[in-house]
Amino acid sequence: MTDDQYTFTNPAEKYSDIDTKAEAQAAPGLDAKLDDKADLGESSYRGTGRLTGRKALITGGDSGIGAAVAIAYAREGADVAISYLPAEEEDAQRIIGLIEAEGRVAHAIPGDISDRDFAVSVIDTAVAALGGLDILVNNAAKQTYVEDILELSDDEFDATFKTNIYAMFWLTKAAVPHLVPGSTIINTTSQQAYSPSPGLVDYASTKFAINGFTKAVAQQLAPKGIRVNAVAPGPVWTPLQAAGGQPVEALPEFGKDTPLGRVGQPAELAPAFVFLASAESSFVVGETLNVNGGSPTP
Repeated sequence: MTDDQYTFTNPAEKYSDIDTKAEAQAAPGLDAKLDDKADLGESSYRGTGRLTGRKALITGGDSGIGAAVAIAYAREGADVAISYLPAEEEDAQRIIGLIEAEGRVAHAIPGDISDRDFAVSVIDTAVAALGGLDILVNNAAKQTYVEDILELSDDEFDATFKTNIYAMFWLTKAAVPHLVPGSTIINTTSQQAYSPSPGLVDYASTKFAINGFTKAVAQQLAPKGIRVNAVAPGPVWTPLQAAGGQPVEALPEFGKDTPLGRVGQPAELAPAFVFLASAESSFVVGETLNVNGGSPTP
């Protein structure tokens, strides 16, 4: 039997066969082009029916953490729509195939959520394709490492905020009228919100903002029976890192400064998103769940 997320194992030694090395590709990056393939849970995630009948939209669902969440949701019984940049079509179609292999409805929505009109349209498209919506995962993000603030342009700063924060606002606002009591919104923040890297000024700033956005909106929507929470990953191996998210020369050591001594894999994030989407977390509201390999956070 293939190991799954319930297999007893030493977490410090898990994924020792994935040895990230210096590799680079053009943004936004593709899982398909990674030399060291990230584990999305394709052969390991085992569902137990916790999201049977649910309808989920995941932004950035083509690769990395978003793709792992899409696979997990489908195996837990949910129908899933994913949004992604058109350049990520190859990855997206692979994930659509994996969702459909579970007998679930899958819908692909290519486009750029940093454009307000498209971001708003994503919700209507997902609702029409799935026959409703009760899980929104705001996961898509832009991350570009810039060593010197003097080299961080206004356009780059603006693009990061539009993708990471403005889109989250637009998508959430458009989704709320469709969400019934019991629905959930889950936002992807980051360890960078607490321990920012000096070369990720704009990215870390957006992740700090996401924490505040999550806690404020959670209080507003809780009386309506809509729970809002966040997941804060630490260093995780995704195409984002090899496509400018980190200096290429730093990738071989990426994540080794965590207490577990290694980088995380997207498959290790998926259970947190399942927990927050499922009814078993019914009293969890406004929480930021850290999945970071042991690094201390507030």
